[in-house]
Amino acid sequence: MSVGKVGRLMVLVVMTAFVVSFSWNLSYADGKGIFASKNCGSCHQSEGPANEKTFEDQLKKKGPELWYAGSKFKKEWLVEWLEKPTTIRLLKYNSITEKNNEKHAVLSKKEAEEVAEYLLKLTAKEVPAGAVTEASTPQGKNLFVKRYGCVGCHAVKAGAQKAGGVSGPDLSEAGKRLKGDWVYAYLKEPKVFKPVKRMPVFVGIINDNEMKTIAGFVAGQK
Repeated sequence: MSVGKVGRLMVLVVMTAFVVSFSWNLSYADGKGIFASKNCGSCHQSEGPANEKTFEDQLKKKGPELWYAGSKFKKEWLVEWLEKPTTIRLLKYNSITEKNNEKHAVLSKKEAEEVAEYLLKLTAKEVPAGAVTEASTPQGKNLFVKRYGCVGCHAVKAGAQKAGGVSGPDLSEAGKRLKGDWVYAYLKEPKVFKPVKRMPVFVGIINDNEMKTIAGFVAGQK
């Protein structure tokens, strides 16, 4: 290949990389703008770290924190959910008695993709990559259902049906939306994500290997 052709090829590669980078950054910026224009921040915290210090602070929140959304959610599910929201928690956020009848804002496909791009950029350094194998194993089920009684608050699959409590999020299809690595980090360092919460703190009760096994079981629910 001649020097001239090599030079033109290099220019083309650089220009392509620039266009891709520019398009991604534009999508990120648009997603952040849509998030702001829809007033999503009135319910969701998008900048970390966690700022609640008392249980009263937590009760004032209207929706889940999103400042670590990129570490928590899987992209395909997030885009689909923003376009067609479904109920994840049967009871109203921060309630153990009141039924969840709230309707989430519905985004167009383009809006959903751009907001997802923005949210997936929000990550937490405490979430390790590749720490958990996502699989619904018998060991994980035993720990989740019998040993630690997580099923008392969270529903999981029971054959073709599902069984469990409703005071916490439904986990019967958690593997479609949650990353196993985040579930593990949430169990291991709960105060990073929720300094005050109803869910028991299992640090010192569940060992590290069990936390990974439970996280894998949860992420294996599809």
